[in-house]
Amino acid sequence: MFAAPNSASIMSSVPARYRGVASGMRSTYQNSGTALSIGVFFSLMIAGLARTLPQTLTTGLQHQGVPHAVAHQIGSLPPVSSLFATVLGVNPVQHLLASRGVLSSLPAASQRVLTGRQFFPALISGPFHHGLMVVFAVAAGLAAVAAFASVLRGGRPVDSEQPGPVRVTQLPGAKSPPIR
Repeated sequence: MFAAPNSASIMSSVPARYRGVASGMRSTYQNSGTALSIGVFFSLMIAGLARTLPQTLTTGLQHQGVPHAVAHQIGSLPPVSSLFATVLGVNPVQHLLASRGVLSSLPAASQRVLTGRQFFPALISGPFHHGLMVVFAVAAGLAAVAAFASVLRGGRPVDSEQPGPVRVTQLPGAKSPPIR
């Protein structure tokens, strides 16, 4: 939304002989900002997950018959692992419950639900939505700041290196075209 007009403003405010350097610097800053934004996105996403995931995970496990102490212990794990399990399409519940010796003590119906393909994605969808809302709210705020900065940049700058008058030389024996 702001890239084309701001790039044009940057490039037209630089003397012609420095436009290659300005373009390289602009590209470097843009690429650095893109790489940095990935880290900021995941940090905000994890912060959003950390707010709601522990309670949601603990409650969901308890509804399937997992003892409160074990459910609370699993719910207290860092949200980073849940985020990456979600991105990878893995259900970590089976491993987490089996390693604590709880999975085999649950009824067969609860085991099927907990280790199935729907339990973990359905459970994490609410906290994941909350994390995305945090990310999108920050992105909207940054877009508003960028729009304000874009408005403040003003109109088109005047080129400080305007060429002098063009001097036309006529070759010997050539006729001048008629002036209209």
